Amino acid sequence: MLSKSGYLLIFIFSLYFSFAYAAQSQKIVDVSQKKTSASTTKPEEPTTALSEDTIDELSPEVDPHERFNRDMFRFNEKLDKYILKPVAKTYDTLVPQPLSNGINRAFLNLDNITNIFNDLLQTNFYQATSDSWRFIVNSTVGILGLVDVASKIGLQQNTQDFGLTLAKWGYQKSTYLVLPFFGPRTVRDTLAMPVNYFTTVYPYMKNMRVRNGLYVLDVVNKRVQLLRFEDVYEQMAIDKYVFLRNAYLQRRKYLIGQTAETEAEDTSPKADSQTLQEDDDYYYLDE
Repeated sequence: MLSKSGYLLIFIFSLYFSFAYAAQSQKIVDVSQKKTSASTTKPEEPTTALSEDTIDELSPEVDPHERFNRDMFRFNEKLDKYILKPVAKTYDTLVPQPLSNGINRAFLNLDNITNIFNDLLQTNFYQATSDSWRFIVNSTVGILGLVDVASKIGLQQNTQDFGLTLAKWGYQKSTYLVLPFFGPRTVRDTLAMPVNYFTTVYPYMKNMRVRNGLYVLDVVNKRVQLLRFEDVYEQMAIDKYVFLRNAYLQRRKYLIGQTAETEAEDTSPKADSQTLQEDDDYYYLDE
C-alpha cells in the first residue's frame, strides 16, 4: 500500500496531462497548416492522425459527462497553477539544461519497460525486439539512459500503454472522462491505469524514500518539458476545456492508428517513430 505521501505524489503526477495534450494539439495544427500551404493545387490524403473518423470522435456524443468533466478540469488546472507549475519553474531555473535533458532521457528509457510489455500483449514481436534493444543499449552504453545512443543507430522511441493494447484488442470507441488528479482520459484508458502502473518500476522498489523521490523527479521532469508550450496553450485555446479534450482524443486516435500501421508494416518503424520525435530531448506526450 502507498503511504499518504505516495498518494500525494500520484495526484501531482497526474496534473501534467492537461498541458501535454495541449502541446500535442499544436503540433497537429502545425502539420495541418503545412499541408494546406503545400497543396493549393492538388489535395493530399489525410494522415492517420486526422482521418475522416476524427470528426465523429470529437462529436458531443463522445463527452456525455461534460458537466462533471469541466468541474474536474477546473479543479486540476488550479492544482497545477498553485503547486506543480511553480515547482517546475524552480527546477527549470536551478537545474542546468544538459543535466535536465539527461534526466528526461533516463525516464524515457524506463518507459521502454511498459512499451515492451504491451508490444508482447499485442503480439508485435518486431517492435518488442526493437524496444528491448533500445532499452538494453541505452541502459548500458547510454549510462542508464542519460544518453540516447539507441536513436543514433536507428532504434527510435516507441509509445505504448495498456489503453492502446485494449484498443488493439477491439475496444476502440470510448467516452471521454476527466479524472480528479489524473486529468484527461477515456473510460478505456481509465480501466488501463492499474496495469500501466504495474508495468513501471515503482511498485517493485522496496525503499519508500527512494521510490517517492524518483516519482517526484519524474513528475517534475514531465511538467518541465511542457513549460515551452504554455504560450501556445494560452493563445490557441478560446475554450481550454474543448481544446484539451480534442487534443487528447486526436492524440489517442493517432496512437491507435499508428499501432495498427506498425503491425501491418512489420518491416519499417522509422517513419512512424520519427513523426513522434521532435528532437533527442523531447518528452513524448502520451500517458
